[in-house]
Amino acid sequence: MTTVWAGLATGAIYSLIAIGYNIVLLASGTFNFAHAQLLMVGTFLAYTGAVTFGLPVLPTVLLAAAGVAVIALIEERVAIRPLLGRTDSHGTLITTVGAATILDGLAAAIWGRQPLTVPPVLPDEPLTLLGGTVRPVDLALIGFTLVVGVGLHLWSRHTLTGLASLASAEDRDAASARGINVRLLGVGAFAVAGAVAGVFGLLVGARTYAVFDLGHSLALFGFVAIAIGGSGSQLGGLIGGFATGLVYAFAARYIGAAYPQIVVFGVFLLILFLRPRGLFGAALERRV
Repeated sequence: MTTVWAGLATGAIYSLIAIGYNIVLLASGTFNFAHAQLLMVGTFLAYTGAVTFGLPVLPTVLLAAAGVAVIALIEERVAIRPLLGRTDSHGTLITTVGAATILDGLAAAIWGRQPLTVPPVLPDEPLTLLGGTVRPVDLALIGFTLVVGVGLHLWSRHTLTGLASLASAEDRDAASARGINVRLLGVGAFAVAGAVAGVFGLLVGARTYAVFDLGHSLALFGFVAIAIGGSGSQLGGLIGGFATGLVYAFAARYIGAAYPQIVVFGVFLLILFLRPRGLFGAALERRV
């Protein structure tokens, strides 16, 4: 059971990346490859608030959430908005990759290249639960990720703003013609995704450390999670992230530390062969 808890805690981080991808994708139709870097910046801002400034937990979380939200808004204004409406749909993908590279460089320049220890917000003494040991911070990470993922899924399906986001992602021109402010939805999606990444910076940093290249591996496994669960599905991204973490943990435990990535991408390819749109992705129809 200890392996299960470790896999769920790691998978929660992958789920957060997939959730961030989907927030922006559903509202603006843009895939933000820099979202993992936003979470990385959130861990550094959490370190700055908790260690450098010595702030309590709540002000530290608010600092990280506000800081990452502002960075996400800057990314949307500089890297995304000038390309919206153009026929080349790959332009925004390239610019978000560029934004991720810039954030990596800025983090290394500001905080250095050595991993920084983010203090845990909860007691670090492991607990025995359901026959396995788990740290309280890992339980909090799993629980809050479930709450956010399920909450966003319900919001996107049962609120006017959520349904408007789905309509905007499906057809921006048609949604705009029906009176939906697609630009405001896109800006709001970046701000919300950034704020969520910042809020979790303290919990993620307590598990992974704050290090400038954290975004690389998180982006990769977050993409696996969203591909397994299905792009555009918050519930799919949530389950895909936890599934990815469990596969990784069990592969490391029973096959060897050198093989988890191979096993994860083997499962990833198998699912893509069987269900190209993911486990929870819906097939698209188009009149020709």
